[in-house]
Amino acid sequence: MKLFLTLFAVIISALYFIINQDNKLEESMIRGADIYQDFCVNCHMPNGEGVSGTFPPLANSDYLMKKRAESIKAIKYGLQGEITVNKVKYATAMVPLGLEDDEIADVMNYITNTWGNKNEKIITQDEVSKIKK
Repeated sequence: MKLFLTLFAVIISALYFIINQDNKLEESMIRGADIYQDFCVNCHMPNGEGVSGTFPPLANSDYLMKKRAESIKAIKYGLQGEITVNKVKYATAMVPLGLEDDEIADVMNYITNTWGNKNEKIITQDEVSKIKK
């Protein structure tokens, strides 16, 4: 009986953690969608498809999903130089957007979980704060 109660408590704790993380992610994505509309949509378009050869896509983006720190850094500090996204080279500069770390985390959670992207680990303000130039 003691083993059963211990196992039950572990399962309930795990479920609570999963549900709580999902709620945090969902709330972050809602805030991130608003930030995306205010700061990103003009270049990356409403559906994240970008502009071929000029502004890289965020939809189904290999760069975004495989280069997490670099993507955060681009939003935080801007981006100069060439990058390759989905086998297409882009060299258009991205200016720093002036967002706070929590806003960067929110917009990253939105774009990494939208348009065919699926991020397994929530991006936090603490993670963003550790990204340096």
